Amino acid sequence: MKSAVLVLKEQLANIYLIGRLSWYELVSKNKGNYLGMSWEFINPFIQILIYWFVFGSISSRADIEVVPGESVPFIAWLLGGFILWNFFYQATIQGSKSIYSRLGMLAKMNFPMSIIPNFVIFSQFYVHLVMLVISIIILQTLGWFVNIYYLQLIYFILATFIFMFALALITSTLSTIIRDVHMFINAVLRMFLYLSPVLWPIHSVIDNPTINFIMKLNPLYYLIEGYRAAFFGTGWYFIDEWQYTLYFWAFVLVLYLFGAAIHVKLRKNFIDFL
Repeated sequence: MKSAVLVLKEQLANIYLIGRLSWYELVSKNKGNYLGMSWEFINPFIQILIYWFVFGSISSRADIEVVPGESVPFIAWLLGGFILWNFFYQATIQGSKSIYSRLGMLAKMNFPMSIIPNFVIFSQFYVHLVMLVISIIILQTLGWFVNIYYLQLIYFILATFIFMFALALITSTLSTIIRDVHMFINAVLRMFLYLSPVLWPIHSVIDNPTINFIMKLNPLYYLIEGYRAAFFGTGWYFIDEWQYTLYFWAFVLVLYLFGAAIHVKLRKNFIDFL
């Protein structure tokens, strides 16, 4: 518990620094490209078009039922989930290698190591916000207009960020000690794309209640469905699914307590892995 409080205090004390470093991270990452940061948005939207062509157009997939009696076009449904998946995937991959890729500068640092995964995640948050705005504009053209349920996006964005930071504390620490962990995470995340409700509605593809329950243990299921509930105005997801909300936050709390504990315990030895 002391480690969790310490890490939290470090984040709050360095909020301004996290903001500055995150923006520098994003700019420096795309410095050598002619189109600059535009590639941060071009790549995911190209992927959306490919998945729509393969899973929606070629297979002639019918509209997706979001609530009984109400369906949305597959491209709109896909867009609602993929923008969060892209945020999660990029932030998790970059966050897992955030510390060991900066071991050379550790001796020159005068800020806590726990903020490194945070500012790396935050750098992807800028991209997510822009993609979110673009997606909302696209949804307007498809007939799904801004509604009161959009307010819950604030909650789900915050929930996503906290979940990813808790996860990054674990993955960045383990990846520093064992470099293969980063490659393993990359492979697992590619699998999770198909085990999460990004490309297809799991409840309609898998008819087994037990398997459906196991699939919903994936925190991404909660976050993605929350986004779609906001976009399509189907209800206050975090209230309607209050049991799922309790499970999600209990899961995140365990992740954070464990992540903070191993990070604080091992970070003094990180330089030994240089």
